[in-house]
Amino acid sequence: MNVTKSVNQLNGRQTQEVSAKARKAVGVWLMTCGGLTFGTVLVGGVTRLTNSGLSIVDWHPFKEFPPLSAIQWTQEFNKYKMFPEFKIRNKDMTIEEFKWIWYMEYIHRSLGRVIGAVYVIPATIFWYKGWFAKAMKPRVLIFGALLGFQGLLGWLMVKSGLEEKTEYQRDPKVSHYRLAAHLGTAFVFYSLLLWSGLTHLLPPSQIENSVKLMKFRRYTHMTKALVFVTALSGALVAGLDAGLVYNSWPLMADRFIPTDILSQSPKWKNFFENATTVQFDHRLLGELVFVTTTGLWLYSRRLPLSPRTRLAVNCLMAATVLQVALGITTLLLYVPKTLAATHQSGALTVLSIAIWLSHEMKLLKRLPK
Repeated sequence: MNVTKSVNQLNGRQTQEVSAKARKAVGVWLMTCGGLTFGTVLVGGVTRLTNSGLSIVDWHPFKEFPPLSAIQWTQEFNKYKMFPEFKIRNKDMTIEEFKWIWYMEYIHRSLGRVIGAVYVIPATIFWYKGWFAKAMKPRVLIFGALLGFQGLLGWLMVKSGLEEKTEYQRDPKVSHYRLAAHLGTAFVFYSLLLWSGLTHLLPPSQIENSVKLMKFRRYTHMTKALVFVTALSGALVAGLDAGLVYNSWPLMADRFIPTDILSQSPKWKNFFENATTVQFDHRLLGELVFVTTTGLWLYSRRLPLSPRTRLAVNCLMAATVLQVALGITTLLLYVPKTLAATHQSGALTVLSIAIWLSHEMKLLKRLPK
């Protein structure tokens, strides 16, 4: 009887150990996918800033490889010459210049494929081994669907810039709506990976519950949502090159509200297609993020937070200050590529910290009425 009991206890400990190891492995996998997504978003921003995104004019999920000979490069360059970007903007481009933008786009696409492999292969293995909790299984499927949808959106975005359009004069562009959808889906995918990864890797903080902490939790989620919307509005700014229309701050052409903010008809189109309005909205949202984060940080000073939660609040405040400074500097200097790319990565950094902070607060239970 004692032997049977000892065996059962040993099996129980082994099951718990495997469960803990599986949970950690899944968490590391999710965070790895999140880190790759962060890097891919950054490379995508550089690709857009260097006008490299339309250099590869066709798409295949598995059969895209760099040309290996001068003849193949000439063939690839000739395909590029058939589309508006070369005809209108890059008539004098040499094949060596073309190779540079081609490789920039190829790296971005290749990173997307790497994320796909790093996501799908371990997910299949973990599912087979039974390492996913019941609640995690539908999330794995949703994350995978988002990843596939993200790749499809990327090609649809590129395709929109390859079409012949009468409005093209000297600057062919991808659809800024599709650009915003592509970047927004990447943000959603990244946010879900980060949240789930933190759930698997971080033990809950022990914080005594209170009415003030519940308010702080709600403010944290509101701030996170505002950061997400602000980052998404930046995609519209990028798609319309709206950062180049008013390069002054805090005023726009000596006015707080520019005269052409509602110049298009119908009025609702200004919020999505008027570069002035899009820049104004992004500036306003950025300022609101700064004010909200500052209020959140000041409120947190009066609360008995855990050391990890306190660190998250302080990091959010510091990252927000740096991001606002980067945004203003990028604007005043007429959007230099290095600063613009840093500003985009800063947006994702602020969002990451906001997710971390809200995750720290997620285990707090509501007080009974």
